Amino acid sequence: MPSQVQKPRFRKVQSFTTNYAPTVITQYESERSGMQVIVADRKGPKINGYFTLVTEIFDDSGAPHTLEHLIFMGSKNYQYKGLLDKLAGRAYSQTNAWTAVDHTAYTLETAGWDGFAQILPVYLEHVILPNITDEACVTEVHHVDGEGNDAGVVYSEMQALQYSSSELMDLRARRLLYPENVGFRYETGGMMEALRVLTPERIREFHKAMYKPRNMAIVVVGEADHQNLLEILDEFEDSIKDDIPLSDPEFKRPFIDSPQPPALEKTIVETVEFPEEDESTGEILVAFFGPDCNENTVMTAIEILLTYLCGSSVSVIENVIVEKEQLASSVTAWWDARPNSVIWFQPAGVDADKLAFVEQRLISLLKEVASKPLDMAYMKECIQRDRRQIKFQAEGSEGFYSNLIITDYLFGKRDGSTLADLQNLKAFDVIEKWTDEDWRSLLRKWLSDAPHVSILGKPSMKLATSLKEAEEARVAKRKTELGEEGLKKLKETLDKAKDQNEKPIPAGVLDQWPVPDTSSIHFIESETARSGKARSLGGCTNQAQKIIDAAPEGLPLFIQFEHVPTNFVHLTLHVGTSETLAKYKPLLPLFADNFYNTPVMRDGKRMEFEDVVKQLETDTISYQINGAGRVGDYEGMAIQFQVEPEKYSTMISWLRTLMFDTVFDPIRIKAAIVKALADIPEAKRDGRAMAQEIDTGLHMRPESNLVARRTLVKAVYLKRLKKLLEKDPETVLSWFDGLRRSLFTFQNMRVLVTADVAKLPDPVAAWDALTSTPGLDTTKEIQPVTRPWAMLNEEGNSPGSVGSIIVPMTTLDSSYSYSTASGLRSFADPRLPAFLVAIGYLEAVEGPLWNAVRGNGLAYGVSFSRDIDGGYIQFRVYRSPDASKAIEVSRATVAKLASGEEPLDKHLVEGSVSGIVLAVADEQATMSFAAQQNFVIGVIRGLESDWSRKILERVRHVTHDEIRAAMTEIVLPVFEPGKSNVVVTCAPIMEENIVKSLSAMGYKTQVQPLSHFYDSYGLEGDEDEDGDEDEDDDDEEDMEDYDENMDTGDEDDMDDME
Repeated sequence: MPSQVQKPRFRKVQSFTTNYAPTVITQYESERSGMQVIVADRKGPKINGYFTLVTEIFDDSGAPHTLEHLIFMGSKNYQYKGLLDKLAGRAYSQTNAWTAVDHTAYTLETAGWDGFAQILPVYLEHVILPNITDEACVTEVHHVDGEGNDAGVVYSEMQALQYSSSELMDLRARRLLYPENVGFRYETGGMMEALRVLTPERIREFHKAMYKPRNMAIVVVGEADHQNLLEILDEFEDSIKDDIPLSDPEFKRPFIDSPQPPALEKTIVETVEFPEEDESTGEILVAFFGPDCNENTVMTAIEILLTYLCGSSVSVIENVIVEKEQLASSVTAWWDARPNSVIWFQPAGVDADKLAFVEQRLISLLKEVASKPLDMAYMKECIQRDRRQIKFQAEGSEGFYSNLIITDYLFGKRDGSTLADLQNLKAFDVIEKWTDEDWRSLLRKWLSDAPHVSILGKPSMKLATSLKEAEEARVAKRKTELGEEGLKKLKETLDKAKDQNEKPIPAGVLDQWPVPDTSSIHFIESETARSGKARSLGGCTNQAQKIIDAAPEGLPLFIQFEHVPTNFVHLTLHVGTSETLAKYKPLLPLFADNFYNTPVMRDGKRMEFEDVVKQLETDTISYQINGAGRVGDYEGMAIQFQVEPEKYSTMISWLRTLMFDTVFDPIRIKAAIVKALADIPEAKRDGRAMAQEIDTGLHMRPESNLVARRTLVKAVYLKRLKKLLEKDPETVLSWFDGLRRSLFTFQNMRVLVTADVAKLPDPVAAWDALTSTPGLDTTKEIQPVTRPWAMLNEEGNSPGSVGSIIVPMTTLDSSYSYSTASGLRSFADPRLPAFLVAIGYLEAVEGPLWNAVRGNGLAYGVSFSRDIDGGYIQFRVYRSPDASKAIEVSRATVAKLASGEEPLDKHLVEGSVSGIVLAVADEQATMSFAAQQNFVIGVIRGLESDWSRKILERVRHVTHDEIRAAMTEIVLPVFEPGKSNVVVTCAPIMEENIVKSLSAMGYKTQVQPLSHFYDSYGLEGDEDEDGDEDEDDDDEEDMEDYDENMDTGDEDDMDDME
């Protein structure tokens, strides 16, 4: 008889299709261990896995966080550091992890199912059966190096966070909310003093207690093969059953079976100081206990109530505290899902002398709102808006379902009844029937009449000084106690740990797994159609173009349509700025902030900004005005709307009004300036951002938007502009009008419409409502898109004469650096494929720089820029105890590879190529992303539509000699004095060593305060302001909205690197 194949021992708990997006959610449970498996099936090229463990701890040791790092150091059957990541790298995948206060999630992001299936069992063994060696704890967690300094990957990470304002305030709030027997009280990342004494045994104990199948959920989002998935998981449980009991009937659910926090008996207000030399501006954090997060209807109502209170500039709290009374730059509100949820309010950019007053104003305003009838018309619109946004996010956000599923696993019912709430939006149907009294009762119960915890975050130069002195004294004392012999022993211990951790993976081990075929990667196809001036890019022969050709013609506006089966319309109006004078460029962030928040003229009548915002919220799903970096043009702007198809013409009408019929009101402009000024101190605390801003100003022309929008410009310019507005408002208003007229010309506009074009009413001629505006000359030719390299200044075109700049910052406990040299200028450069593979090779997780820098505790991460036509290459060091050491080691590592002294690893080369495949899948992860990428390739970059396919083909054939040549010609100069410049921001205690090291490398060095790099763009100030310019630091509304960073934004994700 033929042998019978064991059927996977998983039972299906439920399966349902969500009725607001094309997604099927299926829940399984292991019959042996109770492990949960939840799959959200959705179309697209990427499979995202989230292997989630509920991690509860009752101390600040950081054990949960250390495991996030240690599991990647090897497992029972795969005892090699880096094997998991090298395997992932070859299989169009990348791994990552994060630690939250209540869970740790290990992520696997893969292009196509085949790669995901190949890596999954290896990854899960690393999670459940890791090798937690003493040597791994030395390098990954904490050690004292041979010079007596603290280091280690986890330690360096927390060193950069522990004394930040957000960390100090959040931790104190949780200390006041929760008693010692509740896990939410503790810093799961680890406090530095606790990490210094944390033992490997304590970490192993925590792993044994929490890391078991019964406490793990396998969450998968994408086009999954269910049968294959369950077979893999069944085999995995078989493979671990001799090492860890699958069944654990005594196991208690963390946070659920644990003691719950008592209700707050009284309001507590405390002041928490944070280190900062600029003592002008602080922030506030207010916390209320809320309902059980499983109460779906009530929590949906809380979400809507927060939208009503703080959702936009017309929401009552934001409108009063920010727009009218100008007491803060913003007030944000959110809630954390817990058995007793926590509702947070955070006023930011608050005058340090008014912290207590603003906290009281917030609370009194909540009571005031609860004491009288609500604006029920606006409340109903908030309900509809939140419903629309959920539908939109469910279709277009990769993280929408994973976040909800993980939260349900943490705190929901194991029978699946709470997960089933995701099937529909019935809670909205219930809430729509709520009365004014229902809403005010909710508000009174959880907010206005409830005790709360308030933390007043106050900047303190004295604390900054004392922390520095205390740290210097602590380290100096230890060095004295250790002596030369003790330091030598520490170095030997560290060297032994490194040798043990870096054992090479035998060549044949990785070859057990073939590079997966790409046939399982299902890229999203978007059909391009063009009208008007866009036809000059070439005709299209597809169904979408036929629909557009059959539609009534309009004026020849440049429009590119992208046809995808979406339920929404995504519009981007790309606006060039090449005709805008440099003197207007610093106004762009204020112009953007004011764009949707200013009065307009409609039908001959003035419409106040509150009415504008309310109507926009009714007519749209969302709207933004950003820099155009997301569509590949860092010198342009992008106005974006997301609407339902029936609102297509309404959206175009709004565009016309906002572009040509706005009223520049001195009151509204002043409000924007005040908000921006209040945000500057916080923006200047960011060492990475400041290093980048100094680098940008060093290498780019003042005409560049990237230069003009910097905090270092706002710090002086906005203060002077505010004074000028008070003295001579007409001049300032004329500047805004001049800026508007320079932007909104026919030749500056390119339109991208992403939609199911068959559903669009009058897709082309509807735009005549915009293009028929008097003054638009539709005969003009479209202005070319500004190439990034064209904005380089003399130093940017030939870097190296400046050398290095070191900027000590009291807000930092770490260091950051940017090194810049000349780079590629064209996507047609024949060296591009080899350059992409070379950069991928160097940056690989467990690759040469990872091991040389992160593996030795020299930085949390390093990376290169990939701005192909920028004309420069950048090397960036992120969160380092000494950025100069990271630079020096990186230079030596690259030099050995480039010269051939160190041979290239074929598996890392394969991984680099597969990483490029994954990057292409990232660009097409959703329908809107795929459509946007077509616009970037064809319109912004002027490349052929199949450019991505061709580059994928070319990188597969890059030779080792070509990789080494790219390293020699393009990469190495970024480490060479005379060919590169280096900008370092660092803690003051690090200044001396970094100056010495960079000098020894051959760089000229200069130490400057941050204020040295302020730039007023020629706007003169009063004679009496010179003395206070450096202190009274101001900033624009830190417009994350306005533009992306000059780089690819990779650092934003570095916090999540395992």
